[in-house]
Order: sequence, then structure tokens, then C-alpha cells
Amino acid sequence: MSALAPTLEAFLTERLMAQRGASPNTVASYRDTFRLLLRFAAERTGKRPSELDFSDLDAALIGAFLEHLELCRGNSVRTRNNRLAAVHSLFSYSALRHPEHAATIQRVLAIPVKLCDRKIVTYLDDEEVDALLGACDLGTWAGRRDQALLDVAVEAGPRISELASLRCSDVTLGRGANLHVTGKGRKERAVPLGKGAVKLLRAWLPETGGDPAGPLFPTTTGNQMTRDAIEHRIALYVGRAAAGCPSLLRKRPTAHSLRHTCAMRLRAKGVPIEVIALILGHEDIATTYGFYLHADLRAAEHAISLVASPKTKPGRYRAPDPLLRFLEGL
Repeated sequence: MSALAPTLEAFLTERLMAQRGASPNTVASYRDTFRLLLRFAAERTGKRPSELDFSDLDAALIGAFLEHLELCRGNSVRTRNNRLAAVHSLFSYSALRHPEHAATIQRVLAIPVKLCDRKIVTYLDDEEVDALLGACDLGTWAGRRDQALLDVAVEAGPRISELASLRCSDVTLGRGANLHVTGKGRKERAVPLGKGAVKLLRAWLPETGGDPAGPLFPTTTGNQMTRDAIEHRIALYVGRAAAGCPSLLRKRPTAHSLRHTCAMRLRAKGVPIEVIALILGHEDIATTYGFYLHADLRAAEHAISLVASPKTKPGRYRAPDPLLRFLEGL
């Protein structure tokens, strides 16, 4: 067995789990990265994954792997950069343990993250939210579950991983109703629930099976819903609701769009950005400012309306010199 295999095992079990106490989601993300990388490298080199060494995972192969993620798997630049971060973390861990591969490791660590466009966030207006929730078939158990799930996603704004991992015991109804959420880095927060969410959850909880430790939004077999399952259900209701609300097809909302919707609804009500950051579980308030102040067109329109138009006459620039006129005309 090569030096890579035991180093990778030690990195995942000792460094991530034992020393850093990384969350299961973090460990799973790193695991998936190396699973994809080793399969790609095995196909390129003709070696079994357990036979691969650091010399096989050189900068050229890692670069080809990153290109494969974008072009063949259709991953976004952000996903590509997340995969690269996992590779960098492993190679940094390996640098002092395998100095004989120092040159290869340093070249991999020198691979930069890729810049990407920062698009305006996609969120739903009130009419679109009503259409999405109204598409749930309340005559079925799954439809009632999905309506409660979508309403919580819009009103509380959890990440999709947080939404999937919610337990029945995380819900507090009655006075001071709130949702106990465990977010990134195992940071816990209590998110207040509105009257609409409380009403839906009060009706839904008896249908979950009665186990406080059970998932709040289980599958038909009683297991926790996966992220893909949640996205699939959202896409299903988008398709149903699009007949009466065509704008949903243009926006193609995801679970993260519902999180953005929660933030923008709060912003429209005048809730301070600092409070929105607490509700969403943003560790750095600059993240909240960057996303939601930039997307708040109402605030921008109001600011522009306060500024008087300059009293200038329209005109065209004319170069004062014939040579400059020639250059301007090229």
C-alpha cells in the first residue's frame, strides 16, 4: 500500500474527527471529494485507488480533476473551489509527514481558487410563495409534510442540511414558539416561529409518529429526508404551481432560494441586517450585508429618489485635436 492511503485515512479520522471535531456534514463533504478524486485518478493512471501515491496526484492531475468537475459533472465554480479546499487541506496535512513528496505537494498547494461571478440572489415574492405552498396536496400525508416543510423553510430560513436534520424535539410551540437549529460548525440557534408556521407544525407533529428524537420531516419509511429528496419535492411543486404562477419557472427556486426568501421578507419589513444574520446563522455579518443589501432594490430605489437629477445639458464629446479625433474614431 502506498503512503497516500494511510495518510488519507489518518487525515479523515485523526485530524478531522478527533483533533478538529468536524461535523458529520464536513466529514461527508471531504469524503465525497476524495472518493471522486481517487476514482478519477484511477481511471487516468490505470491503478487501483489503494495503489495511488502522491506522485500520481500531481498538479496536472488535480487541475484535470477540477476541470472534469466543471465540464463533465456540471459543478459550479463554488463547488469546484470547495473540492479544491479539501484537497489543499489534505496536502497541507501531508507536507510534514512526507517530505519526500514536498515538491509535488507544494505545486498542488499553489493551485489557486477560481474567481466566479456573484449573482443577485434569487428569492420569491409573496404571490410565488403562496402558489408554491398551495400546490401541496393536503389530502395526502406527503403533501401535508411538504407544506409544513416549505413553510418552515420560508419563515425560518434554515439551510437545506439544517432543514433535513430537524427533529421533533427541536420544535417549541405555544408561548415563545421557536425552532432549535444546529448549523455550520455545530453552532446552535433558536429561530422564532410565526403564527403560520406554528399552526402548520401543530397540525403536523401528531403525524410524525410521536418520537421526539425522530425526524421532523420523515420519509414514508420514517427515515430522515436527504437533500436531494427535499430539492426533488420543491421542483415537483414548482412544476405544479407554474401553471398559475409562470414566474416560478423562470426563477427555478431551490431550498436555498427559500432561505433567501426568508431574508428578503424580513428585510422588506424593516428588520435590521444584524437580526437577519442571527436568524440565518451567519457567523460573519458581512455575508448578510453582501447578499441582501445588494439585492434590496426597494432600498436602492428609495436612495436614488432622494438625490436630485444633475442640471446638465446632454451633449457629445468632441476631441480638440484632429489626431485625437482620428484615434477616437478607430
